[in-house]
Amino acid sequence: MLTDENVQSFRENGYLLPQKQLFSPERFAALQNIFEGHLADKGDKLSDELDTPHFRDRRLLDFLLSDEVLDVVEPLVGPDIALWTSHFISKEPKTGRATPWHEDSAFWEGRLSEYDRIVTVWLALSPSTSANGCMRVIPGTHHNGFSEYRPTDMTQQTFHAEIVEVDESKAVDFELQPGEYSLHDGRIMHGARANTSDIRRTGYTMRYFPASVKVMPVEANEGWKLWLARGHDFAGNTYEER
Repeated sequence: MLTDENVQSFRENGYLLPQKQLFSPERFAALQNIFEGHLADKGDKLSDELDTPHFRDRRLLDFLLSDEVLDVVEPLVGPDIALWTSHFISKEPKTGRATPWHEDSAFWEGRLSEYDRIVTVWLALSPSTSANGCMRVIPGTHHNGFSEYRPTDMTQQTFHAEIVEVDESKAVDFELQPGEYSLHDGRIMHGARANTSDIRRTGYTMRYFPASVKVMPVEANEGWKLWLARGHDFAGNTYEER
């Protein structure tokens, strides 16, 4: 569980780097094996495009809905927690694309009734360093609201748009060893450089939101799957069976 000081720091800065292992060695190895299977079966997708793998592979729910994760998330999200999404992100050596500066919430605009207290757990499945394109955040920017964006070149970037104005001098690098995790607010500015190293950079993102938030009946949410991870629903959302 997080301390009161951890929670206060997260509220102020929009992120935490606990530098702790999230799962036992055995469970972490099992998750790594699941990822390797998804990577082998990705077909024409790039290795950084393995979005919502838990929609297709229910083995991942054993991790996403686990007490190990939810006990970390609850002090930030609250006791009523819904699973929003997950994503395997793998940047291959020398070829992994950069991730442009963005706010996750900007890509969900109109899909949710609120954007407060949406929290991402970023679990390192391999070493994540400045050299191989670790995630970077701009502290405190989760208080700013939606930023202005411009188009990007998606042969070089993972997303179609990037924030226009970013003070990179304030960036904090999220360097993690395998099995360690970070936490960030869904509204914070973050991004990553391209992987120019010889080491693959792989992570698993697990995203949660308060079960008081309504998932809106819009086209972008058609077919979207939700799970009530802990507590009770207060928004009238529809959830999958566990």
